[in-house]
Amino acid sequence: MSAAADDLGIAHFDYLLQLADTSLVLGQRLGELIGHAPALEEDLGLANIALDLVGQARLLLSHAGGIEARGRTEDQLAFLRTQDEFRNLVLAEQTNGDFARTITRQLLIDAWQLELHERLQHSSDAQLAAIAARAVKETRYHFRFSASWLVRLGDGTAESRQRAQQALQQLWPYTCELFDEQEGDRLLARAGVAPPLAAVESAWRARVAGVLSEATLEQPAATPYRWHGRRGVHSEHLGHLLADLQYLQRAYPGAQW
Repeated sequence: MSAAADDLGIAHFDYLLQLADTSLVLGQRLGELIGHAPALEEDLGLANIALDLVGQARLLLSHAGGIEARGRTEDQLAFLRTQDEFRNLVLAEQTNGDFARTITRQLLIDAWQLELHERLQHSSDAQLAAIAARAVKETRYHFRFSASWLVRLGDGTAESRQRAQQALQQLWPYTCELFDEQEGDRLLARAGVAPPLAAVESAWRARVAGVLSEATLEQPAATPYRWHGRRGVHSEHLGHLLADLQYLQRAYPGAQW
């Protein structure tokens, strides 16, 4: 195999991990809210989104294992990698905080996933295209849920607007990572595996701007960015999350239901 093919294979594997890990970590975060949402309907809504995300992660991790060709299963990739081997967006691992923070984080990621899934349906990777075609239906619901709630919070009471704006200020810096193009991104775009990041970014910004305008919230200014989950550089929150996520498998290696 040529060096170029090797580079493309590594980029392909890492990209699948980025998609899978982001869904897995965000699903785990939302799972922490079961029984703690402000109302029963929202509790069920967030639980359903969490299940969708974990389901997407399973398909992507299984596909990643096939691309890697080292015999690792979806469970091994989920439960037996260390923090620096995870490739999720750092935004996904941020703590839930109050309901406004949870919804703001969800909206920013939902918009990103929706733009990606719509384009990945046409990927040259047929298996990834099939996964995206299934996921895009779920992600449209996720986006409607988070967008409608952010509008209600932003255009609601003085306190709900203040909390939503504060959450946006806190989380916005993490969005820099979504479109920080690497050489692997360029390789995948040329091969038709993934869409060009510039196209995804412009669509994401327009989608998010529309929601923020309706919610009467101000888009924060760009700020310097410290972390890069796609390169395994995470915030302090991921280690604590993985300790919960991976506990059973690490305490009882090879355990099965």
